[in-house]
This record gives sequence, C-alpha cells and structure tokens, in this order.
Amino acid sequence: MKLSHLAETLIGSEIVKLGGEIRDKIRGGEKIYNFTVGDFDPAIFPIPKELEEEIITAYRQHFTNYPAAEGNLDLREAIAHFLKEREQLTYSAPEILVASGGRPLIYSLYRAICDKEDKVIYAVPSWNNNHYTHFVGAEHVVVEARAENNFMPIAKDIRPHLKGATLLALCSPQNPTGTTFTKHDLEAICDMVLEENSSRGDGEKKLYVMYDQMYWQLTFGDIKHYNPVSLRPAMQPYTIFIDAISKVFAATGVRVGWAFGPQVILDKMKAILSHVGAWAPMAEQKAVARFLYNKEAIDNYLKHFKAEVEVRLRDIYNGLQQLKAEGFSVDAIAPQAAIYLTIKIDLAGKKTAAGKQLTQQSDVTAYLLNEAKLAVVPFYAFGADRSSPWYRLSVGTCKKEEIGEMIDQLRNALKKLS
Repeated sequence: MKLSHLAETLIGSEIVKLGGEIRDKIRGGEKIYNFTVGDFDPAIFPIPKELEEEIITAYRQHFTNYPAAEGNLDLREAIAHFLKEREQLTYSAPEILVASGGRPLIYSLYRAICDKEDKVIYAVPSWNNNHYTHFVGAEHVVVEARAENNFMPIAKDIRPHLKGATLLALCSPQNPTGTTFTKHDLEAICDMVLEENSSRGDGEKKLYVMYDQMYWQLTFGDIKHYNPVSLRPAMQPYTIFIDAISKVFAATGVRVGWAFGPQVILDKMKAILSHVGAWAPMAEQKAVARFLYNKEAIDNYLKHFKAEVEVRLRDIYNGLQQLKAEGFSVDAIAPQAAIYLTIKIDLAGKKTAAGKQLTQQSDVTAYLLNEAKLAVVPFYAFGADRSSPWYRLSVGTCKKEEIGEMIDQLRNALKKLS
C-alpha cells in the first residue's frame, strides 16, 4: 500500500521501541528499574492540590464547551502576569497562544516559519527536532553537542551554519540532558543571531529562535535559567518561547501549554492550530487561569517538588560516582535542572559472562535492561551518534527507596563483564 511520502519516511521512535520491551518484561513478572519516561508517577509527584481543586471546580461550573482558538483571554492574561512576576518578561495577551501542551505549539511554529528545504539548525542530543524538521520538509542542519559543554550547543559550533538558516531550535534546561545554557554561551548565540539578522535585507526571511524552556523553573543549587530576551532585548522580535504547566507542576496529562513571542507569528500559529483543533480543554484553562495568580501555593509546591526531584538526581549521581571510583566504566554529569540525569555507561567491546561481546551501544542498552534490569534512554534515540555511550535517566517515576537497589543491581551486572 502506497501512502504519503511523509508517512513512508517517518522515523520510528527508539523510546517507543524500548518502552514496548520494558512493558513486556514487566508483564512477565520482572522487576525493572524504569528511568525512561519523561513523565511523572502521580502517586509520587501529584499535581498541586490547589490546581486539582480548581480543575474540579471548573468542571462543576460546566466549563465544557470550546475555548477560544488562541486560548481564553483570562488565561492569557494570567500567563502574562505569571511571566512578569516570575521572569520579568513583558508580553501582552495578543502575544500569547495557548494549546494542549507544548507539542502542537512547536509543530505550528515550524509550520508558520519554515518552508520546504529551509535550513533548520538544532543540536543533538535534543528532543524531537529531527521529527519536526522532517514534518515540514526542511533541511536538517545538525550540530553535535559535546560532553565538555554539558551537551549544550555553543556559538562557535552554530556559527558556520547561520547563513540562510530560517530557524534555530534551542532548549534550556535541555531535554534529554538536564543541563542548561550558561549566561555567556547564550549571550554569544544571541549576538550571533542579531548580527546575522542585521545582515539580511528587508525582503529576506529572518532567522528565528525557538526557545523551549519547559523546565525553566526546575533548576538546582546555584544554577540559573537564562533566556534570550532578558539577556538581549533586541532578540524579542526573533524569539518564540515554548512553555507549559506539564513539567513544572507534574501536570503532563492536564495539557495546558503556551507560546509567546511576536504577535505576527503567534497569529499564524493560531490560524494553523485552528484547523488542527489542538486546544487545551476549557475547564483546565479556567483552572490554570486562577491557579497562576496563587503565588503562595506555587511557591510552596515548587519548594517541595524541586527538593524531591533533586534528592533523587543527586543520590543516583552519587551512586554512579561511587561505581566510577570502584573502577567501572560509568560516569555522570552533576545535576543541573529538569528531571533528567546525563549518565555514561561505556561498555562497548566488553564480553558478558556467556561470552557474548557487546559490539554496539545498542548491545549495551539491551544488556543494561536484561542483566541490570535498568531501563534508560540512549542519546542515539535523541539524534546523537549511535556509538554514543551517554544516556538520559529520568526520575519522574523514581522511588527513593529503590535507588540503592538499582545501583547494587548495576554493580553486579558490571562485575560480570570482562
């Protein structure tokens, strides 16, 4: 059966494939330490109680009809207030677009800005930029981020690709790495974009930046979140932000996200989404509109939530550093942000107790799952080279009491290799 070129050429998700293997093992009665999903176990990380009550109230008040295509005005005004209060960013309601989470907003942004064969620059590892670029038939311009920069792209690696590019996709804190831009590195990228745009004529398409900051409030220790517009106000006409309640309030299934940026672009994104119908539900919009003004509830929730996420990340990091000190080929980058830990398990070339050689990194991934009962997502699932020994470990469903067990299980599996 012949289908569309897009359907025929879509790349299968490595994460979905790995998830299927994990489910099969769990159904078979195996205990799997599953650190693959960028989601939360509501029994461990529930949404804020006040938000839950607002959602219930909104349904009881029968807010079950269509919302406004661009998002209800009361919600967009609440988001504007929230941005000003929390990030000192000034955006008006017409410069804000609401949808059912970040994905439709990212899709509509790619559609609004990119034509077929336009250049889209994105770093790897990163989440789904390769798929969105494919959706619009654009040219993939891939920048390989490196461990020495905490897997964040830097200006000198991006610069050679700027001429003629239409979109630069950035994310901080980064999914899958849980790392962030430094102030210096993001300033350098912004200066580069501004220089490039000033060189383009009035009739030329400008270079726009998509800034996905879904995890921006989940930073730890001395780590600070930076954004292009605060660092360089001249970036405001060229920057479109993607944000949501999904991660910061453990509300992935509540489906309320927003983009903000130049109104002319947001209006085109709205027009595209009006044909897709990816609205955030009316009741959830009403609830979030009320909740975003509840500063005390938000502060209290974030204090507890961030502490619980951080303790898991740090305990696992410390466990891996102990294994490294014992001579095993593992490592990790110290936690910075989000719900992710970047870990290194460099076992390619080693042999199992049964004499099988782990020839490729995919063999290592399978060994971790089968022998250590540890499920993590390889960076090659996020576009990195297939030989990369780095992985994303997510703690959204992690039980603290199981961390020690997991480290012991991994140690035992590593001991069996030669």
